[in-house]
Amino acid sequence: MTALLALSASLLTGLADFGGGVLTRRLPALAVVVVSQALAATALLAAVLATGGWADASPALWYAVAAGVIGPFAMLAFYRALALGPMGVVSPLATIGVVVPVGVGLALGERPGPGQAAGIAVAVAGVVLAGGPERGGPSAARTALLLTLAAAFGFGANMALIAHASTGGGLLLVLCVQRLVNIAVGGTALLIGLRGTDTSGLLPELRSRLPLLTAVGLADVAGNATYAMASHGGSAAVAAVLASLYPVVTALMARGVLKERLRPVQVVGAGLAVAGTLLLAAA
Repeated sequence: MTALLALSASLLTGLADFGGGVLTRRLPALAVVVVSQALAATALLAAVLATGGWADASPALWYAVAAGVIGPFAMLAFYRALALGPMGVVSPLATIGVVVPVGVGLALGERPGPGQAAGIAVAVAGVVLAGGPERGGPSAARTALLLTLAAAFGFGANMALIAHASTGGGLLLVLCVQRLVNIAVGGTALLIGLRGTDTSGLLPELRSRLPLLTAVGLADVAGNATYAMASHGGSAAVAAVLASLYPVVTALMARGVLKERLRPVQVVGAGLAVAGTLLLAAA
């Protein structure tokens, strides 16, 4: 069940990243972050109120607050990197942040078995290769690379914080608090950034893309939720690696929909990522 939930998290996150990357080619990245998260927060708040989720409040929610502060900046950096470089290159590099939740799991005493360790090694190697040889080339400028690395470690910290915040239950409330803080932090930054600029065309653009913005926000929330459940149902290190295979989804979507060309080494990397997944699932 851990493997299935973590792989579902990868699928959902990959779809959200693809949608967000498409949107940021026409809209300001921070506007995409704030609006998509606000739409997701609306659904979460309704769910919390309907289920009486406020009863699950505990001091662990401060970890959700921390995740909410980090989240907008990580997503902003990632979406800007996606707008600058090919999705099939930027997205795989973002998974280097998996070292954060894996490191937390190891620090808490988890020791993956031989089969799991082999699966982790193969999957991580696959993700690195899926980044392709363009990492230092013209199609992935230094700015895009730095933004991607910043986003990667932000995502990794976010995964670890959400998993820790929901250890005692109350996952809906944790995700709701995280999104509300996302909106507060990201919205403040957006207002500061738009001060003095002409925003007359922004609202019509946002309205016209409301369905995709909603889908991105909900897919992102669902990805967080399934990862948190996976991390509590088995090895947090294994769940983190499996949930970090989302770049394969984003790269394949970019290839199929945007016709981005993948180099042979990237195809090999995607294959290794799948092989590592199978090893982890069988271990």
